[in-house]
Amino acid sequence: MGTQTGLRLEHRGEGHYYKVILHIGSTLIPISDDIVEELQKHTTVPPDQFFVTFVNKVGYSSYLQEQIRQEVRNSGDLNPQISVLQEFFRQK
Repeated sequence: MGTQTGLRLEHRGEGHYYKVILHIGSTLIPISDDIVEELQKHTTVPPDQFFVTFVNKVGYSSYLQEQIRQEVRNSGDLNPQISVLQEFFRQK
């Protein structure tokens, strides 16, 4: 099984302290409920604008922000990837 590239979100649901986890390669980044709620408010903006908000909210350090940006660059076009993230937050 190969390593997936790109950002991937996992919904763990009730019973977990962090209900949403961001996967950057093999790195797992928990996303707090208040950040999930904040990102849900931005799902109708264009993907490039959502990406800026996503990086600022989820990337709690400059290192992590750069890891997120690098993963998106490595996996290709920004818009399809970010559209998938926006859809994830619309469904929460």
